[in-house]
Amino acid sequence: MKSPIRFTFLGTGTSQGVPLIGCPCHVCQSQDPKDKRLRTSLLIETDTTTVVIDSGPDFRQQLLRAGVKKLDALIFTHSHKDHLAGMDDIRAFNYLQNRPIDVFATKATEAVMRMEFSYIFSNSGYPGIPEINLITIDKNSLIDVGDIRLQALEVMHYKMPVLGFRIGDFTYITDANHIAEEEMEKIKGSQYLVLNALRKEKHISHFTLDEAIVVSRQVMAPKTYFTHISHQLGLYADENPKLPEGIQLAFDMLQIEL
Repeated sequence: MKSPIRFTFLGTGTSQGVPLIGCPCHVCQSQDPKDKRLRTSLLIETDTTTVVIDSGPDFRQQLLRAGVKKLDALIFTHSHKDHLAGMDDIRAFNYLQNRPIDVFATKATEAVMRMEFSYIFSNSGYPGIPEINLITIDKNSLIDVGDIRLQALEVMHYKMPVLGFRIGDFTYITDANHIAEEEMEKIKGSQYLVLNALRKEKHISHFTLDEAIVVSRQVMAPKTYFTHISHQLGLYADENPKLPEGIQLAFDMLQIEL
């Protein structure tokens, strides 16, 4: 019998997180845990396999909070700092598992990785640096990690291609403001859709709340969860009840099991 897949939202915030440093707004000052958002990341687990999508600046904190004890693969959507910066912390899993960690990324993300983490690729032999097995993927890749299969798809983040992933009936998309029709075909039929909804006002590279609702209706997934949320969207307690049936704001440590 196939084991269930568990999805945990390690972070649901935008590039600066929520609260923002020094911000006096009512969202950043909220005491509701659902208004406290680390940078966007997703944990995928079965009984035998553990995968994380994106390792932003909060990666260590997120893994400790979620009690993650093993990591089979780290998969990147794109190279922006809020999705890449924490990769150094896979060193802990090198030590615990005594092997390199599989890291999946596009050629564009790899190029940035080689600049920002040059010491990983230096062949210096220095002890304690992260050890990775780098695997190149693109928008058509099928990624098999243990008993988890991810189908890659491509969305646009203004002019930047970004990967989303479909895992069975669950599709995960962050940092997008356009999805081409051929990529939309990969998404249709999903039972769960996760999509970025930055704020209500227009943004150059992210879906607004209304735009994300339109995409959700096009996909017709029974359940949609919005992520990569800015403090400008409003309080969870105020905004979540206003959403159409079947659509909710995700929050940190929300879990979904399929």
